[in-house]
Amino acid sequence: MVLFSKKGLLAFLAPPECATAPPVSKLDADAVRTAYRRQAAFYDAAFGRISRPARLRAIDVINSHPGTRVLEVGVGTGLALPMYSRSKRVTGIDLSADMLERARARVQAEGLSQVEALLEQDAEATTFPDASFDIAASMFVASVVPHPKRLLAELRRIVRPGGVVLFVNHFVAPGGIRRAVERGLAPLSHALGWHPDFSHTDLFGDEHPAGVTFEEMAPFGLFTLVQMPR
Repeated sequence: MVLFSKKGLLAFLAPPECATAPPVSKLDADAVRTAYRRQAAFYDAAFGRISRPARLRAIDVINSHPGTRVLEVGVGTGLALPMYSRSKRVTGIDLSADMLERARARVQAEGLSQVEALLEQDAEATTFPDASFDIAASMFVASVVPHPKRLLAELRRIVRPGGVVLFVNHFVAPGGIRRAVERGLAPLSHALGWHPDFSHTDLFGDEHPAGVTFEEMAPFGLFTLVQMPR
């Protein structure tokens, strides 16, 4: 296993002349599907490792919450599914049929009885009725969807009052070498399938909702756990 320092990891990801790269346009559904069709076969071995600490922390929070009805948005290949308590009733959605195929195989192979459904749906416009869930967790999705604020509004709609909405996501650094690298990677968003220069304001606007909390997580604070009471 290769370990990177913070600077080493960012330098490894960076294209030449990263600090002067221009901004990129929004992703659309076809771009997301194409990116994750390419990544499905090696997603677990690559991104799964670096995102594991953040995923574990998020599932710990979800399992400790008293609600049982859980929606995982961006379930992908189902990396988080075995971590949910057997007392939870989990529905997963994703836009990528290729990812969902692998998630369904995981559920069957591991006998994950806590998983009720895995559905191909648009996270910005789901088919669920209002207040369908106690908890909604958006795993590494906010920087992927075309309209993050619509995603936020949709999750607030389908989570009952008294529930919680969680985001696990990368947010652009406030400054320094990491911000330069993330801005430089922005033109590669369509190939990557996500926006490296994604910011808090892209999701929340200029003001955070009441009660929202932010927790930076390993590795190197690259990911943040956001908890928002409903």
